[in-house]
Amino acid sequence: MSGASGAGAAVPAVQERAPSASDGTSARAASDTSAPARIGTSAPVTSGTPAPASYDDLVSRALTGRLGPDPRTLRIAVAFTTSQVVRHDGRRGGYRNEVLSLRLDRAVGSCAVEPGALSETAVDDCVGADVARLLEHALTPVRVAALDAYLMHVTPHTPENGALPRPLPAGSSLEKSRARAKAVVELLDVRPGQTVLVVGVVNSLLEALRSRGVPYIPCDLKGGRTEWGEPIVTDALAELDRCDAVLASGMTLGNGSFESLREHALRVGKQLVMFAQTGSAILPRFLGSGVSAVCAEPYPFFWLDGGPGVIHRYGHLDGCTEAAL
Repeated sequence: MSGASGAGAAVPAVQERAPSASDGTSARAASDTSAPARIGTSAPVTSGTPAPASYDDLVSRALTGRLGPDPRTLRIAVAFTTSQVVRHDGRRGGYRNEVLSLRLDRAVGSCAVEPGALSETAVDDCVGADVARLLEHALTPVRVAALDAYLMHVTPHTPENGALPRPLPAGSSLEKSRARAKAVVELLDVRPGQTVLVVGVVNSLLEALRSRGVPYIPCDLKGGRTEWGEPIVTDALAELDRCDAVLASGMTLGNGSFESLREHALRVGKQLVMFAQTGSAILPRFLGSGVSAVCAEPYPFFWLDGGPGVIHRYGHLDGCTEAAL
């Protein structure tokens, strides 16, 4: 899904990404006439403390117990991977998803991985381990999933913690993907003619932007072309000066490219909206520190079930109108 290179090459994404170039889905011609929901201005309960200076600073705070219980006293009860292969009706291509998830009490933290890259030994190594040890694990996906689980345990996605739930209707994977895309795109506050850099090519997101007439630069590690024939760039950092806003996948956490995107957004005052299955509890911590809004989707993800679901949004649409979108 994510495709950022330069300061950190993005690993291929999970369902947050689209199959690759042309998979056969045609864009919807009809405009959405409903007004975008205003996202609550309430900040996470952590807003009383300074935002982390960086991702490493956030990890350091967790390790030293400044965000909640001492992570040395908390152990992972279950570690598992979720793997799927998808090919939607009407699409010419397919894709694979693989996600590492760690369960801490009621919380589940996740990080997408390159399919087949994570050994069973690595998963076994997580079970029964304390969170502090996993926050210093040699493998990045383990560290990210452990931090995500810890923060989900400390600050779950609730209105009290600044999250507003957005129901997803029951339906096919494609229908639910389009519903999620609409919820994500509503978080963007762009004026006519402004360009969005999409880090992690997701066909449903591109479709939603196209239906609103928003120009975009698709970026994904694997390159190729979108289903509309547009070239997909592979270096997100090289495109930052050509865009007015950034829409990026949480998979950027798994390779280090998130910090470069966040620092750029913070430095120049550019909007950075994150959509996250990976690190859904991590990214809201950076609201106001480079991150403008987050669409958080913890496990179980929408593509696992055909029934109704829910995602959680953080941030604020300041004066945004449907016409602007």
